[in-house]
Amino acid sequence: MKAFSLSLFVVIICLFSSFRSIDPRLEMEDIRHTNVQYWLNLEKYEVECSKTYMDKILDTTIQDWPNLERFKKENGMLGLSKKEEVRIVFMGNSITQSWLDHSPDFFKKNNYINRGISGQTTPQMLLRFRADVIELQPKAVVILAGTNDIAGNTGPMTLEQILGNIISMVELAKANNIKVVLSSVLPAHDYAWRQGLHPDKKIPELNGMLKAYAKEVNIVYLDYFDAMADDRNGLPEKLSQDGVHPTKEGYQVMEPLATAAIKKALN
Repeated sequence: MKAFSLSLFVVIICLFSSFRSIDPRLEMEDIRHTNVQYWLNLEKYEVECSKTYMDKILDTTIQDWPNLERFKKENGMLGLSKKEEVRIVFMGNSITQSWLDHSPDFFKKNNYINRGISGQTTPQMLLRFRADVIELQPKAVVILAGTNDIAGNTGPMTLEQILGNIISMVELAKANNIKVVLSSVLPAHDYAWRQGLHPDKKIPELNGMLKAYAKEVNIVYLDYFDAMADDRNGLPEKLSQDGVHPTKEGYQVMEPLATAAIKKALN
Protein backbone atom coordinates (compact mmCIF):
# COMPACT_ATOMS: atom_id res chain seq x y z
CA MET A 1 0.00 0.00 0.00
CA LYS A 2 2.87 2.38 0.85
CA ALA A 3 4.56 1.72 -2.52
CA PHE A 4 1.22 2.24 -4.32
CA SER A 5 0.67 5.56 -2.52
CA LEU A 6 4.13 6.76 -3.47
CA SER A 7 3.61 5.79 -7.11
CA LEU A 8 0.28 7.60 -7.20
CA PHE A 9 1.93 10.67 -5.68
CA VAL A 10 4.61 10.67 -8.38
CA VAL A 11 2.02 10.33 -11.15
CA ILE A 12 0.01 13.24 -9.75
CA ILE A 13 3.12 15.42 -9.55
CA CYS A 14 4.09 14.60 -13.13
CA LEU A 15 0.59 15.30 -14.42
CA PHE A 16 0.41 18.55 -12.48
CA SER A 17 3.78 19.56 -13.86
CA SER A 18 2.68 18.94 -17.44
CA PHE A 19 -0.58 20.85 -17.05
CA ARG A 20 1.15 23.86 -15.44
CA SER A 21 3.40 24.28 -18.48
CA ILE A 22 0.39 25.27 -20.57
CA ASP A 23 0.42 28.89 -19.38
CA PRO A 24 3.96 30.35 -19.56
CA ARG A 25 2.88 33.53 -17.75
CA LEU A 26 2.34 31.51 -14.59
CA GLU A 27 5.57 29.51 -14.82
CA MET A 28 6.99 28.92 -11.37
CA GLU A 29 4.72 31.54 -9.80
CA ASP A 30 2.72 29.03 -7.76
CA ILE A 31 5.71 27.04 -6.56
CA ARG A 32 8.39 28.29 -4.22
CA HIS A 33 11.05 26.87 -6.46
CA THR A 34 14.02 26.83 -4.10
CA ASN A 35 12.11 24.30 -2.02
CA VAL A 36 10.97 21.99 -4.82
CA GLN A 37 13.60 19.33 -4.19
CA TYR A 38 12.92 19.40 -0.44
CA TRP A 39 9.13 19.25 -0.84
CA LEU A 40 9.15 16.26 -3.18
CA ASN A 41 12.19 14.52 -1.65
CA LEU A 42 13.37 13.73 -5.17
CA GLU A 43 16.76 12.43 -4.09
CA LYS A 44 15.20 9.83 -1.78
CA TYR A 45 12.56 8.58 -4.19
CA GLU A 46 14.52 9.13 -7.42
CA VAL A 47 11.45 10.55 -9.12
CA GLU A 48 11.81 11.03 -12.85
CA CYS A 49 9.28 13.02 -14.87
CA SER A 50 11.26 13.14 -18.12
CA LYS A 51 10.74 16.22 -20.32
CA THR A 52 8.16 17.68 -17.95
CA TYR A 53 7.74 21.03 -16.31
CA MET A 54 9.31 19.63 -13.14
CA ASP A 55 12.57 19.00 -15.00
CA LYS A 56 12.51 22.60 -16.14
CA ILE A 57 11.99 23.89 -12.62
CA LEU A 58 14.80 21.76 -11.21
CA ASP A 59 17.20 22.73 -14.00
CA THR A 60 16.43 26.41 -13.53
CA THR A 61 16.33 26.60 -9.76
CA ILE A 62 19.11 24.20 -8.78
CA GLN A 63 21.64 24.53 -11.59
CA ASP A 64 20.97 28.13 -12.67
CA TRP A 65 18.91 29.82 -9.96
CA PRO A 66 19.04 33.36 -11.43
CA ASN A 67 18.51 31.92 -14.96
CA LEU A 68 21.62 33.47 -16.46
CA GLU A 69 21.24 31.21 -19.49
CA ARG A 70 17.85 32.68 -20.43
CA PHE A 71 19.24 35.69 -22.31
CA LYS A 72 22.86 34.61 -22.79
CA LYS A 73 22.50 34.13 -26.55
CA GLU A 74 20.44 37.29 -27.08
CA ASN A 75 22.87 39.37 -25.04
CA GLY A 76 25.79 38.06 -27.09
CA MET A 77 24.04 38.94 -30.34
CA LEU A 78 23.42 42.52 -29.17
CA GLY A 79 27.10 43.19 -28.60
CA LEU A 80 28.41 46.46 -27.21
CA SER A 81 26.26 49.55 -27.43
CA LYS A 82 27.30 52.09 -30.07
CA LYS A 83 28.15 55.57 -28.87
CA GLU A 84 25.06 57.15 -30.44
CA GLU A 85 22.75 54.26 -29.54
CA VAL A 86 20.13 54.80 -26.83
CA ARG A 87 19.43 51.42 -25.32
CA ILE A 88 16.89 51.03 -22.54
CA VAL A 89 16.61 47.77 -20.59
CA PHE A 90 13.42 46.69 -18.84
CA MET A 91 14.35 44.42 -15.92
CA GLY A 92 11.55 42.46 -14.31
CA ASN A 93 9.44 39.34 -13.89
CA SER A 94 6.48 37.92 -15.84
CA ILE A 95 4.77 41.31 -15.96
CA THR A 96 7.74 42.64 -17.94
CA GLN A 97 8.13 39.42 -19.93
CA SER A 98 4.48 39.39 -21.01
CA TRP A 99 4.67 43.04 -22.01
CA LEU A 100 6.78 42.03 -25.01
CA ASP A 101 4.19 39.45 -26.04
CA HIS A 102 1.29 41.92 -25.83
CA SER A 103 3.07 44.92 -27.33
CA PRO A 104 6.18 43.95 -29.36
CA ASP A 105 6.17 47.21 -31.33
CA PHE A 106 6.52 49.24 -28.14
CA PHE A 107 9.92 47.62 -27.57
CA LYS A 108 11.06 47.41 -31.18
CA LYS A 109 10.36 51.01 -32.23
CA ASN A 110 11.92 52.48 -29.09
CA ASN A 111 15.01 50.25 -28.93
CA TYR A 112 13.78 48.91 -25.59
CA ILE A 113 15.31 45.61 -24.48
CA ASN A 114 13.04 43.28 -22.52
CA ARG A 115 14.76 41.27 -19.80
CA GLY A 116 11.76 39.99 -17.87
CA ILE A 117 11.72 36.41 -16.56
CA SER A 118 8.54 34.84 -15.28
CA GLY A 119 8.35 34.08 -11.59
CA GLN A 120 11.52 35.88 -10.58
CA THR A 121 12.18 37.67 -7.33
CA THR A 122 14.58 40.50 -6.53
CA PRO A 123 17.49 38.30 -5.37
CA GLN A 124 17.37 36.45 -8.69
CA MET A 125 17.27 39.72 -10.64
CA LEU A 126 20.15 41.10 -8.61
CA LEU A 127 22.30 38.09 -9.50
CA ARG A 128 21.68 38.53 -13.22
CA PHE A 129 21.77 42.33 -13.22
CA ARG A 130 25.32 42.51 -14.54
CA ALA A 131 24.74 40.07 -17.38
CA ASP A 132 21.29 41.31 -18.42
CA VAL A 133 21.69 45.04 -17.79
CA ILE A 134 25.19 46.40 -17.13
CA GLU A 135 26.99 44.49 -19.86
CA LEU A 136 24.45 45.67 -22.44
CA GLN A 137 25.58 49.27 -21.75
CA PRO A 138 22.14 50.87 -21.77
CA LYS A 139 21.51 54.54 -21.16
CA ALA A 140 18.80 53.64 -18.66
CA VAL A 141 17.16 50.71 -16.91
CA VAL A 142 13.52 50.39 -15.89
CA ILE A 143 13.26 48.18 -12.80
CA LEU A 144 9.90 46.57 -12.02
CA ALA A 145 10.19 44.03 -9.21
CA GLY A 146 8.85 42.92 -5.86
CA THR A 147 5.46 41.28 -6.30
CA ASN A 148 6.86 37.75 -6.47
CA ASP A 149 8.90 38.42 -3.34
CA ILE A 150 5.70 39.32 -1.50
CA ALA A 151 4.17 36.11 -2.89
CA GLY A 152 7.08 34.15 -1.41
CA ASN A 153 8.18 32.59 -4.70
CA THR A 154 11.72 32.00 -3.41
CA GLY A 155 10.91 31.93 0.26
CA PRO A 156 9.81 34.44 2.89
CA MET A 157 10.93 38.03 2.27
CA THR A 158 10.40 41.14 4.35
CA LEU A 159 9.65 44.43 2.65
CA GLU A 160 13.00 45.70 3.92
CA GLN A 161 14.79 42.80 2.22
CA ILE A 162 12.96 43.48 -1.04
CA LEU A 163 13.91 47.15 -0.86
CA GLY A 164 17.52 46.21 -0.09
CA ASN A 165 17.82 44.08 -3.22
CA ILE A 166 16.31 46.83 -5.34
CA ILE A 167 18.68 49.39 -3.79
CA SER A 168 21.60 47.13 -4.73
CA MET A 169 20.40 47.06 -8.36
CA VAL A 170 20.07 50.84 -8.38
CA GLU A 171 23.55 51.26 -6.94
CA LEU A 172 25.03 48.92 -9.54
CA ALA A 173 23.33 50.88 -12.31
CA LYS A 174 24.48 54.26 -10.99
CA ALA A 175 28.05 52.99 -10.56
CA ASN A 176 28.03 52.14 -14.27
CA ASN A 177 26.53 55.46 -15.41
CA ILE A 178 23.13 53.95 -16.16
CA LYS A 179 20.11 56.11 -15.40
CA VAL A 180 17.41 54.42 -13.32
CA VAL A 181 13.65 54.44 -13.54
CA LEU A 182 12.30 52.76 -10.42
CA SER A 183 8.79 51.41 -10.93
CA SER A 184 6.10 50.93 -8.35
CA VAL A 185 4.83 47.40 -7.90
CA LEU A 186 1.55 46.89 -9.77
CA PRO A 187 -1.66 46.48 -7.76
CA ALA A 188 -2.72 42.99 -6.69
CA HIS A 189 -5.61 42.23 -4.36
CA ASP A 190 -4.46 38.62 -3.91
CA TYR A 191 -2.32 35.97 -5.60
CA ALA A 192 -4.16 33.05 -7.18
CA TRP A 193 -1.16 30.77 -6.63
CA ARG A 194 -0.56 31.83 -2.98
CA GLN A 195 -3.65 33.27 -1.42
CA GLY A 196 -4.00 35.13 1.85
CA LEU A 197 -0.69 37.03 1.87
CA HIS A 198 -2.41 40.44 1.72
CA PRO A 199 -0.58 42.04 -1.21
CA ASP A 200 -3.33 44.67 -1.22
CA LYS A 201 -1.74 45.99 1.98
CA LYS A 202 1.92 45.06 1.48
CA ILE A 203 2.30 46.44 -2.05
CA PRO A 204 1.22 50.00 -1.15
CA GLU A 205 3.59 49.88 1.83
CA LEU A 206 6.49 48.72 -0.34
CA ASN A 207 5.66 51.35 -2.95
CA GLY A 208 5.85 54.02 -0.26
CA MET A 209 9.34 52.78 0.61
CA LEU A 210 10.39 52.74 -3.05
CA LYS A 211 9.06 56.25 -3.65
CA ALA A 212 10.87 57.62 -0.60
CA TYR A 213 14.12 55.96 -1.66
CA ALA A 214 13.82 57.29 -5.22
CA LYS A 215 13.40 60.80 -3.85
CA GLU A 216 16.34 60.34 -1.49
CA VAL A 217 18.79 59.35 -4.24
CA ASN A 218 17.25 61.55 -6.95
CA ILE A 219 16.07 58.93 -9.42
CA VAL A 220 12.78 58.80 -11.33
CA TYR A 221 9.92 56.99 -9.64
CA LEU A 222 7.40 55.49 -12.06
CA ASP A 223 3.97 55.16 -10.45
CA TYR A 224 1.91 52.48 -12.15
CA PHE A 225 -0.04 51.74 -8.97
CA ASP A 226 -2.08 54.94 -8.69
CA ALA A 227 -2.91 54.83 -12.40
CA MET A 228 -4.17 51.23 -12.30
CA ALA A 229 -5.49 50.33 -8.83
CA ASP A 230 -9.19 49.81 -8.11
CA ASP A 231 -10.90 50.40 -4.77
CA ARG A 232 -9.56 47.04 -3.46
CA ASN A 233 -5.95 47.96 -4.24
CA GLY A 234 -6.14 45.40 -7.02
CA LEU A 235 -6.22 45.44 -10.79
CA PRO A 236 -9.69 45.86 -12.34
CA GLU A 237 -10.89 43.17 -14.73
CA LYS A 238 -10.47 45.38 -17.78
CA LEU A 239 -6.76 45.71 -17.01
CA SER A 240 -6.05 42.12 -15.86
CA GLN A 241 -7.70 38.74 -16.28
CA ASP A 242 -5.96 37.10 -13.32
CA GLY A 243 -5.54 40.08 -11.02
CA VAL A 244 -1.74 40.23 -11.43
CA HIS A 245 -0.72 40.24 -15.09
CA PRO A 246 -1.93 43.14 -17.25
CA THR A 247 -4.02 42.63 -20.35
CA LYS A 248 -3.21 44.52 -23.55
CA GLU A 249 -5.37 47.33 -22.19
CA GLY A 250 -3.34 47.27 -18.99
CA TYR A 251 -0.08 47.65 -20.87
CA GLN A 252 -1.61 50.50 -22.86
CA VAL A 253 -2.00 52.35 -19.55
CA MET A 254 1.60 51.58 -18.62
CA GLU A 255 3.31 52.50 -21.88
CA PRO A 256 2.91 56.31 -21.87
CA LEU A 257 3.86 56.38 -18.19
CA ALA A 258 7.02 54.41 -18.88
CA THR A 259 7.90 56.53 -21.92
CA ALA A 260 7.53 59.76 -19.94
CA ALA A 261 9.59 58.39 -17.05
CA ILE A 262 12.41 57.29 -19.35
CA LYS A 263 12.46 60.67 -21.05
CA LYS A 264 12.66 62.36 -17.68
CA ALA A 265 15.50 60.10 -16.54
CA LEU A 266 17.54 60.72 -19.68
CA ASN A 267 17.12 64.47 -19.44
